[in-house]
Amino acid sequence: MENSGQGGSGSGGADHQAGQPGDPRKPGGPGGPGEHGPGPRRPRESGGGILMGRPFGVPVYVAPSWFLVAALITWVFGGQLDRVLPELGRARYLVSLFFAVAFYASVLVHELAHTVAALRFRLPVRRIQLQFFGGVSEIEKESETPGREFVLAFVGPLLSLVLAGVFWVGMQAVEPDTVPGVLLAGLMVSNLLVAVFNLLPGLPLDGGRMLRAVVWKITGRPMAGTVAAAWVGRALAVSVLVGLPLLTQAYRADDFGGVDSLTDALLAAILAAIIWTGAGNSLRMARLRERLPGLRARTLTRRAVPVAPTTPLSEALRRANEEGARALVVVDAAGAPTALVRESAIVGIPVHRRPWVTVDTLAQDIQDGMRISAELSGEDLLEALRQTPATEYLVVEETGEVYGVLSTADVERAFVAAMARTPAP
Repeated sequence: MENSGQGGSGSGGADHQAGQPGDPRKPGGPGGPGEHGPGPRRPRESGGGILMGRPFGVPVYVAPSWFLVAALITWVFGGQLDRVLPELGRARYLVSLFFAVAFYASVLVHELAHTVAALRFRLPVRRIQLQFFGGVSEIEKESETPGREFVLAFVGPLLSLVLAGVFWVGMQAVEPDTVPGVLLAGLMVSNLLVAVFNLLPGLPLDGGRMLRAVVWKITGRPMAGTVAAAWVGRALAVSVLVGLPLLTQAYRADDFGGVDSLTDALLAAILAAIIWTGAGNSLRMARLRERLPGLRARTLTRRAVPVAPTTPLSEALRRANEEGARALVVVDAAGAPTALVRESAIVGIPVHRRPWVTVDTLAQDIQDGMRISAELSGEDLLEALRQTPATEYLVVEETGEVYGVLSTADVERAFVAAMARTPAP
C-alpha cells in the first residue's frame, strides 16, 4: 500500500502513506527551553525499527512486529512443508524462514514501486517501513492531479502482479515437489494475493486510492473522492469481518468452531479493524487538509519592533508595548535584521533583572531557512517550518521588507484549533 495524505493503504497490508499534514505540536515552542520548531528536524529515523538501507535515498526500516509475523509465517509454512516434503524434517523451518524473508522482500518491491513513482512526481518520501501486515511508504505530500494519484496507487499492485508472473515462469523450470518448486509456488500465490487484496476499491488500500482518483477526476473535488473511497473501505471492512470466516469455513465444514475457525475469525477481525481505522483516518485527514489553507503566515505573524543589539531588555519591551508589537528583531547599524529575540528566553528573565540584560544575549541569529515568505500558507507553511526547526521565524514580503515574526506557538494553536474543528469521521 501507499499512504499519501489521506490515511493508509497497503501491500498485503502494505501501504503508501503520505502522512498527515505536518503536526507542529512538538517540544520546544516559545515558553520552554528548547529551540525546536514545529517538530525536530525530520524525526524520520526514530521509532521506525531497524534501519536496513536507503534505496533511492529513502530509509527502509523493519519494525519489531515484523519478527513476530516472520516467526508465524515460518511456523505455518513449515507445517505445510511437512505435508508436502516430509523428508525435510526440521530443515523445513529454515526453508520456511527463507520464504518469510523472500515474501517481505516482495513487499519491499511493492513499496519501492510507490516510492519511485512518488519521487518521479517530486513528492518527498519520508521512509518505508516493513511491519506486521506488510509495508508502508510514507509519502509526505498529496498528488497534484487525479491521474498522478491513480498511477501512484496502481504501481504497487502492478509490481506484485509482475512478481507473481516471474515466480510462475520460474515454476515452469523446476519440479513441483521440490524445495524450489514449493517456494516459487508459495511466492507466486502470496504476491498474487497481495495484488488482489490491494486492488480492492476501498481506502486505505491502493484500490481505494485508485477509486478516489477516479471520483476526483469525475467530480473535480478530491474530498468527494476521499469520502466515496473511505465509505467503500468501511463497507469492505464489514465484508472482511463477516465474509472471510464464512469463506474459509466453506472449505472446512467438518471443523466448525475448531482452532482453525477461531484463527480465521481473529485474522478477519484484525484485518477489518485495520481497514476500518485506515478509512476513518483517511477521511479525517482529508477534512483537516481542507482547513489547512487557513493557516497563513501573514495572518499568524506578530508585529515586531527593531532594536539594537545592546538595547536593554526592559527598554526593548517598553518600545514593543508602545507600538503594540509582540516580537523583537535585532538589527545591525544599517537596520538589517540579524537575530530574533526568543520569547522563551524573555520569560526566563525576572523583571528586576531586565534593565541589565541586553537583547543580543537572548537572541538567535537568523539562519538559512528562518526567513519565510508572508505568502506561505497551509502545508507549504508547515513544510517550511519543518525544514528549519526554530521557535521564531522572520517573515518577509516578496520585496524583502520585514513583515514581522512568526512564532511556532501561534502556528501550534492554529493547527490544534483546525483539528478541533474537524469532525470525527
